[in-house]
Amino acid sequence: MKVMVAGAGPAGLMLAAELALAGVGVEVVDRLPRRSPFCRGFTLNARSLELLDRRGIADRFLAEGPTVPYGMFADPHRPLDLTAMDTDHPYVLGIAQTRVEELLEQWLAELGVAVSWGHEVIDLDQDGAGVEVTVRTGGQRGRRRVGYLAGCDGSRSAVRKLAGIGFPGTAAGTYGLLADVELADPADLPFGMTDGAHGTVFVIPRPGYVRIVLDEPAPPADRDEPVRLAYFQQRLNEVLGRPVELRDPRWLTRFSDAARQADHYVAGRVVLAGDAAHIHPPAGAVGVNVALADAVNLGWKLAASALGRAPAGLLDSYHHERHEVGARLLRTTRAQAILGRRHPDLDPVRDLFGELAGLPPVNTYLAELAAGVSTRYDPRIPGEHPWLGKLTPNLKLVMGEQRTSVAELLRPARPVFLHLGDRALPTIPDGTVDIHHAHCPDHPELEGLLIRPDGHTAWISTTTDPQPADTLAAAWSTWLGTRTTTRTAAAPGD
Repeated sequence: MKVMVAGAGPAGLMLAAELALAGVGVEVVDRLPRRSPFCRGFTLNARSLELLDRRGIADRFLAEGPTVPYGMFADPHRPLDLTAMDTDHPYVLGIAQTRVEELLEQWLAELGVAVSWGHEVIDLDQDGAGVEVTVRTGGQRGRRRVGYLAGCDGSRSAVRKLAGIGFPGTAAGTYGLLADVELADPADLPFGMTDGAHGTVFVIPRPGYVRIVLDEPAPPADRDEPVRLAYFQQRLNEVLGRPVELRDPRWLTRFSDAARQADHYVAGRVVLAGDAAHIHPPAGAVGVNVALADAVNLGWKLAASALGRAPAGLLDSYHHERHEVGARLLRTTRAQAILGRRHPDLDPVRDLFGELAGLPPVNTYLAELAAGVSTRYDPRIPGEHPWLGKLTPNLKLVMGEQRTSVAELLRPARPVFLHLGDRALPTIPDGTVDIHHAHCPDHPELEGLLIRPDGHTAWISTTTDPQPADTLAAAWSTWLGTRTTTRTAAAPGD
């Protein structure tokens, strides 16, 4: 039965592509008549690039902008060294969220799925076998029966509200203003941070204009009231203590430090991802990146459920794994937001934190935390190997006369079993999996690896720590079940 994805942002597009790769019928709807030209984010981090690489499309994104080997955690004057991360992509990529969405939509079209713009989900009624979804298109309403409904429709998610899923958290305490404008005199305001008489102004260069970010002095009486250029101009002059003329506004908006998280990411046959599942302060610019990670974790589990081959509890594991990540995200971004406040009482804390961040192990910890590189899911089987539960490194592999890598083998979005050593491993129960006999020159100790479709290590055995056969069977049944057939994949290029 088909899956409907509500919302054509990063989460919805990536999720739809994952479903299409798995052979699931998918329909993507979005209430907007067309893609919004305005974007909040301008970066893809290491984890996003790793995930895109495992679908064979990272190069499309890397061709779009510059990469920068440092990032900001809380203090822009003390950037983190991203080259310390254990990743193939030790940097951030400068790319507008709108362009990320365009590239994902193009990829989705290549997979045979088009976005239905101007289609708004306005009601739903689910039972044990599917979801009746009411969609408004123009002035017409229509009902559609789908197997599952994925709410990827933003922070004010209609799907989340219609499904009755709670969204507890911390209400907004502070607000910020954002303006995409031109400077009448570009020399009036430099790029980066400028400390003014009454606060700080952050200026980001953009093609033909600049993005200016500053604090709002008090919570607005109506947070939905449009931000006018005159108001932003007045506030900018107050913060700087001098006039800086702005002109030709492209977009003006406000944002807050609210932090909320859905109490359930899975509610029957309704699932949530991206901003529909969590909102957080904008510190770290990770919103797009977390949305992509949600979608890749959810995609193969939802596909297996829609195709009727998911082992018990597989879809629920999406909630358990990503809800924990989301809670950590909220804590991290709230801490960054607090450290970023320009209040004299915070100066000693900020200075101490800056000294700690300058220590190499702390720098690495913070960089990998902010980028999601350190994400580890509970593998549900015993084992001490540091890769267990984490994204499998992009190992270089030799298969006969062919050379390949873990990222290449994961491009079909299927689970992969690597038989890497001389040890005779047990017969693998049936499951939808690609089995490869290979050699890893950089890690000759490896005997076997079971990798989930999202790239995370489900089982690993080495000559120094050989795992018993029953742990492989347990991992297999936990994540893949035993209801479909195994195939041995051809070597890349065959």
